[in-house]
Amino acid sequence: MRYRTLGPSGLLVSELCLGTMTFGGSDGMWGQIGQLRQSEADTLVGAALEAGINFIDTANIYAGGESERILGQSIRNLGIDRDDVVIATKVLGPMGEGPNARGASRAHILAQAKASLSRLQMDHIDLYQIHGFDPVTPIAETLEALDTLVRHGHVRYIGLSNWAAWQIVKAVGIAEARKLAPILSLQAYYTLAGRDLEREIVPMLQSEGIGLMVWSPLAGGFLSGKYSGGTTANDGRRANFDFPPVDLERGDAAIEVMRGIASARGCSVAQVALAWLLHQPVVTSVIVGAKRIEQLQENIAATEVRLSAEDLDALDAVTKLPAEYPGWMLERQGQYRAQFAPQRS
Repeated sequence: MRYRTLGPSGLLVSELCLGTMTFGGSDGMWGQIGQLRQSEADTLVGAALEAGINFIDTANIYAGGESERILGQSIRNLGIDRDDVVIATKVLGPMGEGPNARGASRAHILAQAKASLSRLQMDHIDLYQIHGFDPVTPIAETLEALDTLVRHGHVRYIGLSNWAAWQIVKAVGIAEARKLAPILSLQAYYTLAGRDLEREIVPMLQSEGIGLMVWSPLAGGFLSGKYSGGTTANDGRRANFDFPPVDLERGDAAIEVMRGIASARGCSVAQVALAWLLHQPVVTSVIVGAKRIEQLQENIAATEVRLSAEDLDALDAVTKLPAEYPGWMLERQGQYRAQFAPQRS
């Protein structure tokens, strides 16, 4: 297991992050994603830590707070030193019926941070993330609320999730101008089946030095290969919860190339998908979830898969995004000066 600094900080996090969306579900969507109880969660958390994973991600909305509660209890049950783990959670989704029981307002953020700490049985959250963009609340209000939590010691670092590039850059500018806690990370969807992030967000992250945490690295199970070619599986998350959306024609073409690489490397298709992400310079940590210990162990083994330049070229060729304006124009006009200037790091 390798470790990387999270954004412009000295915080070291493992290249794989244990996702806990499968903890505690019962009815509805969360039940389809996962229904792991305490003992099963303890087993997964223990195996992750033993493999060198020190980064664990959850959210207040997962199973209505049950995921946080189970995770916090696992840390206690396993006798884990709090300083040995980096705990990330998120806020935005509805946690009640009223209009103010959701969003990224100061009132909701402060109330939910307190509730998350109680469920986690902890005195601080290492990384507190805004789970999505709130079109109603001014960005400055959100950032000032997060800064309050940092100054009071309840939160160590802050991050965002599922924001557009312009929204993130605006937030970075506000934080810098008002001397608020800096934004360290973005949690976003990025896979061989969905490389949209590369158009605007990846260049922005690299420019601003913000870390990237990848959610759903197997595209909801699609990149395991068991759903390709028009086939469906009787089990697995995607059989009941078809998300995130995938262009099946492009996805199936990618799976065929991945099968060849997997065969040559003696690994699974899913491990190729994870290894590709771990080869991307912009990626800080890849979030992996599991319902069974065998799934987690297979995901962890992906850290040992080394893809060759030829492998990466083949995967790029079959999954590369089609040219889109202004990208093709920026590339063309950028050549006017780039040929005379040294390469910037």
